[in-house]
Amino acid sequence: MNTLVKNFYKLLLALSGVAMVASFGVIMLGVAAREFLWDIPGLDAYAGYCIAATLFLALPASLRHGDHIRVSMVLQKLSPRVLNIFEYWCLAAASALSIFFAWYASRMVWQSYVYHDVSPAADVTPLWIPQLFMLLGCIGFAVAFVDALVSRIQGRAFFEDVDGESARAE
Repeated sequence: MNTLVKNFYKLLLALSGVAMVASFGVIMLGVAAREFLWDIPGLDAYAGYCIAATLFLALPASLRHGDHIRVSMVLQKLSPRVLNIFEYWCLAAASALSIFFAWYASRMVWQSYVYHDVSPAADVTPLWIPQLFMLLGCIGFAVAFVDALVSRIQGRAFFEDVDGESARAE
């Protein structure tokens, strides 16, 4: 099961990379269109969709890698017993909130699909299409937090060993 979840995180990270390359392509197409006086409506909206997909799809992998903000200075001051309770509470709360956010995102995608909601930009794209990537990232984020909580309960390490570069960047 752990291998399946890790592969899910890798898949979402790969899709995030594809979305990042797509956003670069759309932005470069917009630059070229302005240079050659082409009128391609909706390019800004498509760039925004790709950037949002990049951000949401990368959430689970960045959590696993430890790139999200952690309050290390506070954690270092806590006693081992209080730290243990605090980490369980934080992981449980984050799991609950991310599950709620994924549920809410799924409702939003479904309502956009049912009511034929379209983008207000010039592209008139059905909004459920770009929202699907947000939903997929939210589901992955919720799975990652639940996985982190279960790993903590079982005594397994969830966060990958990092070189400390992320901690120094804070």
